[in-house]
Amino acid sequence: MTFFLLYMLVGAIAGILAGLLGIGGGLVIVPMLTFSFVAQGVPVEHVLHMALGTSLASIIFTSISSLRAHHSRGAVLWPAVMRITPGILVGTFFGSWVAAQLSTNFLKIFFAVFLIWVATQMLLGIKPKAARELPGNTGMFGAGGTIGIFSSLVGIGGGTLSVPFLVFHNTAMHQAIGTSAAIGLPIAIAGACGYILNGLGTEGLPSGSIGFIHLTGLLGIVAASVFTAPLGAKLAHNLPVTKLKKIFAMLLYIVGFRMLLGGL
Repeated sequence: MTFFLLYMLVGAIAGILAGLLGIGGGLVIVPMLTFSFVAQGVPVEHVLHMALGTSLASIIFTSISSLRAHHSRGAVLWPAVMRITPGILVGTFFGSWVAAQLSTNFLKIFFAVFLIWVATQMLLGIKPKAARELPGNTGMFGAGGTIGIFSSLVGIGGGTLSVPFLVFHNTAMHQAIGTSAAIGLPIAIAGACGYILNGLGTEGLPSGSIGFIHLTGLLGIVAASVFTAPLGAKLAHNLPVTKLKKIFAMLLYIVGFRMLLGGL
């Protein structure tokens, strides 16, 4: 029961930050699940795999809510979603297989470096400049595959990568965010399926798991985040988001460097 409440806390924090700062919940869910699983006694060699798989599974539910909200405002470019989805599915599923072959130590370092990169972007306010139109089907497949691979390796819905990609290709920011929310659904589905299949038969996983997805953790995260994401969106209109992003960036630095220096 204690850990279920902890999972709900993880979901609540992730939901608020996603709505408030426009960041992917995986940036919060993965490190917090990692610390929780270590405390539970999950074998260290599977901790990151479980955190990544559970994070992607939770994004299935949060992305549906998010894309519906953006669709109602006409902010989803569905033709772009349809063209990038095949690459997303292939890349994310392949990325989950790659992750299953990698050690927890490598995944920890990879995720920590990713956190530090995101924190630097947030702290410096780095944004891409629009330069060209969206590429053709081959280019979109390649972009989707790349976004999918990286998303599955760090357990996120891809917004950190897909929004800059779309903005760089002359997509208005509000449409880039809305379209990215829609892209997050196939990333989450393919990633969750991949982590389930690649985790089946693995010894030492906690009871109540399906492959590399922790069902109790998933339930707690989803139960809380669905309710707190709208709250975060409301708070965004009343709080100094720019300052909060810088504070959050510093927290990401702390978590990232802690993981790099050997602490899970």
